[in-house]
Amino acid sequence: MNKSTNEKKWKRLETFKRLINLGLTFVCLGLETLIFTHHWLNDFQYSVVEELRNFWFKGHLLEVAIYAAILFAFSTMYGGMRLGYLRNVELIFSQVFATLIANLLIYAELSVMAFQLFTPEVFLTMMFEQTVVVIVYISVANYVYRRIFPPRRVLVVGGYRPVDALCAKLSNRKDKYVVAGVINIQDGYEKVCETILKAYKDGTCSAVLLGDISLEERGELFKFCYGHSIRVYVLPKITDVIMMGAEELHIFDTPLLLTREYSLAMEQRFIKRAIDLIGSLLLIVLSSPIMILTAVIIKLYDGGPILYKQVRCTIDRREFHIMKFRSMRTDAEKDGVARLASKNDSRITPIGKVIRKCRVDELPQLFNILKGDMSFIGPRPERPEIIAQYMEVMPEFAFRMKVKAGLAGFAQVYGKYNTTPYDKLKLDLTYIENYSVWLDLKLMLLTLKILFWPDSTEGVENEQITALKEERGEKASK
Repeated sequence: MNKSTNEKKWKRLETFKRLINLGLTFVCLGLETLIFTHHWLNDFQYSVVEELRNFWFKGHLLEVAIYAAILFAFSTMYGGMRLGYLRNVELIFSQVFATLIANLLIYAELSVMAFQLFTPEVFLTMMFEQTVVVIVYISVANYVYRRIFPPRRVLVVGGYRPVDALCAKLSNRKDKYVVAGVINIQDGYEKVCETILKAYKDGTCSAVLLGDISLEERGELFKFCYGHSIRVYVLPKITDVIMMGAEELHIFDTPLLLTREYSLAMEQRFIKRAIDLIGSLLLIVLSSPIMILTAVIIKLYDGGPILYKQVRCTIDRREFHIMKFRSMRTDAEKDGVARLASKNDSRITPIGKVIRKCRVDELPQLFNILKGDMSFIGPRPERPEIIAQYMEVMPEFAFRMKVKAGLAGFAQVYGKYNTTPYDKLKLDLTYIENYSVWLDLKLMLLTLKILFWPDSTEGVENEQITALKEERGEKASK
C-alpha cells in the first residue's frame, strides 16, 4: 500500500475518530458505573434509613444515573476522557483521580441519606475494583486507539529561532506526533509552499506546524494550508493569546473584535474576593493541625526560622511579603543573588523536600490571600529582580500583573515548574483574557490533581537560565 493510499485511509478513519474516542471512553465509564451499581444493589441501599430502603425501580435508576453523571463530569474535567491525547500513565492517573473524587462525593451523599457515616470498607473495595478496571481497560483501549490512529506526521516550518526545543517536545509524544521534516521560512515562500503541498500529497506529512515566523509570513502560509485543506498547528504569539478572549462585535455588516482596557469587571472582582475570604478562612481552620506540626518539625530540624518571607509582586506590580514554610537552608541565598530552585537543588533540606512534594510549604500563603495580597487563582507572584530580568527580553511580562497574583493558576495547572517564562506568560494571559468565576472554580478543582502529579514540582534544569536570553528572538517576530 503506497503512501497516498495510506493518506486516504487516514482521512476516512479521521471521520470516525471522535466517535471511536467517545465509544471507547464511555465503555470505561460504563464498566465503572456497573461496579457501583453492583455495590449499590448489594451493599449501599441496605444501609440507608428504613423510609428509603424500599426504592422503586426508578429510584435505583436515579441513584445510578446520579453517580454516572458525577463520574462523567469529573472524568471530563480531569482529562479521563482524553483518550488518544494524553500519555497512558497520565490518562490512567486522571481517570483514577476523577473516580476517587466521584466516590468521595457519592459517599457523602449516601452518608447523608443514612444519617450516619458509611462503613468505608465497602467503598475502598469498590475503589480498588474500579482502579483495576481503569488500569487494564485504558491500557488496552489506548493500544487499540493507537493502532487505529497512528501518530500524525507533522512538517515543522521554522523561522528566526532554532526549532530544536519544539521538535524535542513533539518527539516526547511519539505516540501522537512524528516530526516528518523541518523547513525554514527563510528558504522562500514559494519553496515552502511547494514542499508542504508535495509532502501532503505523497503522504509524507498529514499536518503542518507553523513555528516562530512573522505574522505576515504566517498569515500567508496559514491561508495556503487552509485553502488546500491541510491541518495546521500554530505556535501562538502574545497578541494571539490576548485576542482569544476578545469580544465579538458588529458595526452593521462589519465584524469587530474588542479587547477591553480592564481585566475583571466590578462584579467579578467582588465574587472573586468573597471566594478568597471564605475559602482562606475555612482552609486555615482545617489545615491548622498540619501547619502547627510542620512548624514544629522545621524548628526542631535546624533551629532556624519557621517561615520564609520574600518580596513578591502582585497586581499593578505592587510589592508584598509572601509567606512560605522554609524549605531551604538558612544560607540558601547568602550571596544576595535571586535564583529559582533547580532540579535536585542542594540548598533544599530533607524536610524541605517532603513539604515541597506535598505542597505543605505553600499553606502560609492562605494568610496572604486572607489579607488581600493574593487570590486563590491567578498568575504566580514573582520577585521584583526576576521580573526586571524577564522584562529586559520580553516587556509583555508586565501584562500578567493586570490581575492579583494567585496561589495557583493556569500556568501551574497546564504547565510545569520548569515551563519556560514565555510559555508561562502565554498561559497566564490565557487565564486573564478568558476569566470567569466558573474558570476559577474549575482551576481550583484541577489544582487538586496536580498536587499529586510529580512533574509540576520539578525545579528548572541547571542549563535553563533565569531570564532566558534566547527569548530575545521572540521580539523580532511578534
